[in-house]
Amino acid sequence: MEKLILYIVRHGETVWNLEKRMQGRKDSPLTDLGREQAEKLRHSLKDIKWDAIYSSPLQRTHATANIIRSNQEIPITFRDELQEMCFGDWEGKLHQEIAEDEPQKYEDFWMSPDLYATGSGEDFFEVEKRVVKEIKEIIRQHPVGHILILTHTVVVKLLMAYFEQRPIEALWNPPTIQPTALCKVEIENEQVNILLHGDTSHL
Repeated sequence: MEKLILYIVRHGETVWNLEKRMQGRKDSPLTDLGREQAEKLRHSLKDIKWDAIYSSPLQRTHATANIIRSNQEIPITFRDELQEMCFGDWEGKLHQEIAEDEPQKYEDFWMSPDLYATGSGEDFFEVEKRVVKEIKEIIRQHPVGHILILTHTVVVKLLMAYFEQRPIEALWNPPTIQPTALCKVEIENEQVNILLHGDTSHL
């Protein structure tokens, strides 16, 4: 095999996903459905021997990574750069509460991400800088092989926008990144081929 295949995965459903709360750097555990989603993805990827596994250190990604890794004897490498966007004061709050308290900022977050600004967390450009730097380093370290990356919605969207050369103002274009959605990116001779984007066929 002379090519690199990245398997970029969002974590399974969490308690706060169900409650419609912003998570960011705060955490909540996988639900029973979230663990089931991860098991289904594990089954669909069961024939792949991982050359490396990278994960955000948050428990929801760590738990999802453990399930997908199954009994393969390979360490999970934690990278702070793969953590979710820091939402600052929004973390732990209900989406509805945020929309009512800060309607313009909430609208910018979803409709004009290039204009979104926060005094207490990260903006999209700051997250883009750290995650693109990290993915370039992973690609440098692994020119060939099957690499599993467990991360979060905003990070997945920014990584795929990078591979698609899509600007931040178009960040939220479809597809939606559902729990355990799989993006599969093939890199050969520096040529990028997106094989899957937000795939949930395993569910």
